[in-house]
Amino acid sequence: MKRGVKGRFLLIATTVVLSAVFFLPSTPWFGSLPAWWQHYLPHKGITLGLDLQGGMHLVLEVDVAKAVDNMVERLAQDLGDRLKEQKIAANVTREGTTLAVALNDIKDREKVSILIAEHFGALSATDLRDQTLIVTLRSGEAERVQKAAVSQALETIRNRVDQFGVTEPLIQLQGERQILIQLPGEKNPQRALNLIGKTALLEFKLLDEENPFARELPERVPLSQEQALLAEWRPKIPQGDEILFERVDEKGVVTGKRPYLVKQRAVMTGDSLKDALVAIGDFNEPYVSLTFDSAGATQFERVTSENVKKRLAIVLDNSVYSAPVIQERIAGGRAQVSGRYSMEEANDLAIILRAGSLPAPVNVIQNVTVGPSLGQDSIDAGIRAAWVGTALVVLFMALYYRVAGVIADFALVLNVILLIGALAALNATLTLPGIAGIILTIGMSVDSNVLIFERIREELRLGKPVRLAVDGGYEKAFLTIVDSHVTTLITALVLFLFGTGPIKGFAVTLSLGVTINLFTALVGTKVVFDVLHARAKVAHISI
Repeated sequence: MKRGVKGRFLLIATTVVLSAVFFLPSTPWFGSLPAWWQHYLPHKGITLGLDLQGGMHLVLEVDVAKAVDNMVERLAQDLGDRLKEQKIAANVTREGTTLAVALNDIKDREKVSILIAEHFGALSATDLRDQTLIVTLRSGEAERVQKAAVSQALETIRNRVDQFGVTEPLIQLQGERQILIQLPGEKNPQRALNLIGKTALLEFKLLDEENPFARELPERVPLSQEQALLAEWRPKIPQGDEILFERVDEKGVVTGKRPYLVKQRAVMTGDSLKDALVAIGDFNEPYVSLTFDSAGATQFERVTSENVKKRLAIVLDNSVYSAPVIQERIAGGRAQVSGRYSMEEANDLAIILRAGSLPAPVNVIQNVTVGPSLGQDSIDAGIRAAWVGTALVVLFMALYYRVAGVIADFALVLNVILLIGALAALNATLTLPGIAGIILTIGMSVDSNVLIFERIREELRLGKPVRLAVDGGYEKAFLTIVDSHVTTLITALVLFLFGTGPIKGFAVTLSLGVTINLFTALVGTKVVFDVLHARAKVAHISI
C-alpha cells in the first residue's frame, strides 16, 4: 500500500475513533466520566432540544411604557429631595411624563433651572406657567429608556435562568420588545414562570401605624374578599399611604392575607443589594439573608437609626414579606427576609434578588408546555424515517452501481458516524429540524458519488483502463461537487444567522453534514478504490 493511501486510511480511522469517543457521553449506558476526560475532552454530548425532550416555550413582552413611568417617578422624587436640600420651597407633581414644579417664590426659577441642568441630564425646563415650572423629558430620552429596559430585562432573565439550572436554555430578543425563552426538559413550568416573570422590585417601607385608619384594618382578610375590601378602603386611605398585604400561611397553605397601612415612598430600595443567600433560622425555618454594598449599608444604618421602635415592611413586588419592629440601629449592611415558605420558595426568592429586578413588568404573550411523550414520539418518528431512508438509499446504490454502490454505502455510513461525532464534540442541541437535516445529509452523501460514478462510466466507455477511469472520474467531478457543497453551505450559513432555535438546529446539522460529505466523497470512497488497485491490478470494475 502506497504511503499516500496509508495516510488517508489512517486519517479516516482516526476520525471514526474520535467520533465514537465524542459520542460516548451521549449514550445512556455510559457511566460517570473520569476527571481527566471532563478536563481534556468534550463531555456533555448531544443535548436534545425542546421539541424532543419537552419543556417550556415562553414569549414575554416588556412593558416599556411602565419603564418610562418608573423613571419619571424616580426623577420626580429625586428632584423633590434636591429642592429640599437646597432649601427651595417648591412642590413637585407629575402629570404623565411631565413634571410640574410649583414655586412659592418666582425668584427661585433660575436656581431650579440651574439645578435641573447640572444634576438631571434627562430633564429639560421648557416653560413657566404662572409660578409653575414645566419640566419634560429631553428628546429621545423615552426611546433610550425603552431600549435599555428591554436589554436589561433580557440580561436579568438570562441570569435568573442560569441560576435556575436549566441545561441549554434559549433566551433571545424577538422583535423590539419581546423575549423568546425555551427551557428544554423543564418539569415544573409554573415555578419557572414565577421565577422568570417576577419583577422583583425590593423596597423597604415604613408602616404608618400612628394614623387612626391603621387601627381600623382587620387582622386578616379572606382571599376572596381582598379586592372588594381594598376598593371599599381606598377612599379612606390617607394621602401618601397605601395598603399592602402579607400572606398568612397555615401549614404551608395560604388561608388569607394581612393588610398593612404603609407609606408609599420607600425609604430604601434593593438597588444596592450585593448578595442574597438562603439560611436556616432558630425554628428550622428558611429565610433569605440580604447583604448590601457599602453605600447600601450606610443607608440602611441611617434608616434604622432614625426609625427605632417603628415597623419596617420588606416589600417585594407590592407584597409584604415581613414587617419587623426596628429594635436598634443595624450596622454592617445585613438584613433578612423571613416568612413561612418552603426551602424551594426561599431558593427562588434568593435567585431573583441576586439576579436583580426587572426594569419593568413583563407580560406573557405565549406559554406552551411541550410534554416529554410528544418529544419521544418525535424521536421515534425521526429514527424510523432515518432507518427507512438509509435502507432505501443503500439498496438503490447497491443494485444500480453494484460494487461501486457498496463503496458509496460505506461512505454513507462513514458520513453518519462522523456527523454524530461532530455534533457531540460541539455539544450541539439536536432538534426535530436537526433530525431532518441528518436525513437530508444521508441523501446528499451519495449524491456526490453518483456524479463521480457517472464520470467513471464515461471514462470507461472511452476505453480507458480502470485506474485511469477512476482517477479521471474523480478529477472531472471535483469542481462540480465543491461548487454544489459551497452553495449549500452558504444557504446553511444564512439560515443560522437569521433563523431561530429550530432553524439554527437544521442549519448546524446541514452544514456539518455537507462538510463531512465533501470529505467522505472525495477521500473516503477514493481510498477504497486506491486500496483495491494497490493490492491487485483490476481489469474490470462493477459499476
